Amino acid sequence: METFHQILDLDEDETHDFSRGMAWAYFSQASTTFDDMEGAFKEKDLKKLSSLGHFLKGSSAALGVAKVQASCEKIQHYGQLRDEDAGSDLTEEAALGKIKPLLSKVKVEYAAAEKWLKQWYKENAADEEPDS
Repeated sequence: METFHQILDLDEDETHDFSRGMAWAYFSQASTTFDDMEGAFKEKDLKKLSSLGHFLKGSSAALGVAKVQASCEKIQHYGQLRDEDAGSDLTEEAALGKIKPLLSKVKVEYAAAEKWLKQWYKENAADEEPDS
């Protein structure tokens, strides 16, 4: 919430056009990144999974979407054949085994964040043309 409020501070008025633009760009990026992650997983491309996890981790952090950020960080590390929680290296099969359930989990976390953000803007952003 703290990060999200800092972004809201950048808005010039109650339309929240700046922060809303950031949020909608994030939604688009996340959708594309999830598709790319699925493809990389099918191809067992751990390097690409790591890179995509790193990318979405940064975008999620910028908006304060902490759960997605944390899951993407794990995908990033697993793609580098590292289990940072255990402090150990992984085999490719073990890394893929850890990434598979995370791909499902991160999509659920993302869906909850997207729903919350869209609802927040619906309730709090003064539209230039109010819904009638």
